[in-house]
Amino acid sequence: MKKDTILVVDDEQPILRLLRVNLEPEYRVIMVPDAEEAVKTVALEQPDLVVLDIMLGSAKDGLAVCRDIREFSDVPIIILSAKVQEQDKLRGFAVGADDYITKPFSPKELLCRVAAILRRAKGKEKLVTSLLRVGPLTVNPARRRVTLGGKKINLTPTEYKLLYYLAANKGRVLLHSEILSKVWGSEYRDEVAYLRVYISRLRQKLEDDPCEPKLLHTQPGVGYVLSDTGS
Repeated sequence: MKKDTILVVDDEQPILRLLRVNLEPEYRVIMVPDAEEAVKTVALEQPDLVVLDIMLGSAKDGLAVCRDIREFSDVPIIILSAKVQEQDKLRGFAVGADDYITKPFSPKELLCRVAAILRRAKGKEKLVTSLLRVGPLTVNPARRRVTLGGKKINLTPTEYKLLYYLAANKGRVLLHSEILSKVWGSEYRDEVAYLRVYISRLRQKLEDDPCEPKLLHTQPGVGYVLSDTGS
């Protein structure tokens, strides 16, 4: 069976050795040391996952690299960082990361996160296969395609899974913990700040005015609901 390809972007040799030793038994691993090579390799190799250190010995840091990759690819990205503050994690999610692992980390944690992200990216929802429509928004689960008024909307794997879950439950208020557990996993059920970042990103892509949403609505202190309120 063909191995998934993981691109590792880091300029610290001890981290590279740790990642190589733990990832290579299960995955094809490509390693690059800087921002320029990272973006070029994503375009040429089309990896299944990127593990990206936030601190690189180049003009661009990992956040800038993540932003550049998101200009042309929805490949899942895990950020590695020694920065542990919530605001640092939120910056990572805001530029398009799918997960954020703080240093030091255990090899077991890394492998679990990698496997979970790959499952999430490849996962096919079996409960609903027909088109999901909410006003001008259409989600096609069979093709993992989203359109708004007939125009294709490009989403990252995590953005898609979040929108799919909301669309499959259109008209129903979903609790913060419910959404987090379903989309990210039970270990994230209390990470409401992460969810807010992704809701904001979806609104930027789906709403004419993200400050006055017509599709993705907030129930303060409770959760979110996807429903069409019209114009």
